[in-house]
Order: sequence, then structure tokens, then C-alpha cells
Amino acid sequence: MTIEVEIKQYVVSSFAPDVPPDQLPSDLDLLDNGVVDSLGLLRLIAWVGDKYDIPVDEMNISPLQFSSVDSIQGFIRETRSFV
Repeated sequence: MTIEVEIKQYVVSSFAPDVPPDQLPSDLDLLDNGVVDSLGLLRLIAWVGDKYDIPVDEMNISPLQFSSVDSIQGFIRETRSFV
């Protein structure tokens, strides 16, 4: 399973259960479109940290890094290359 599919499945199961994962656009701004709210953003960041073994508690993170499936995927790839 690709990182993109894993992220989509998590987002859909946690925040948009009525949307099939394959119908969630990778570039959809999850924050601006109300899919993920501020509390959900914290849950999403924690999930990424746990799932991909990234020490998110020790990092300076911007909401923009978690605004879409594409940006989350980029954050994971970039961070894993340094961890």
C-alpha cells in the first residue's frame, strides 16, 4: 500500500466517512474545506508520527504541511530522509 493510499484511508475513516478514499483528491485542502478542524489536525499529526515513526513532538510543524494528502505525503518523505 502506498503512503498516499494510507493517508487517504485514515483521513476518510477519521474525518469524512461518507467519501470513498479513491474519491478524495490528493490536492484538496483539508483545512480550508472543513474536512479537518484544529482538533483533527492534532490527531492527524499524531497519527503520522505514530504510523511513520516520526518524532513530531520534537519538530516545528506548520499546518500547511498537513493541509492536503499531497503535502502530508511530502512531509513524510522529507522527514523520513532525515530521521
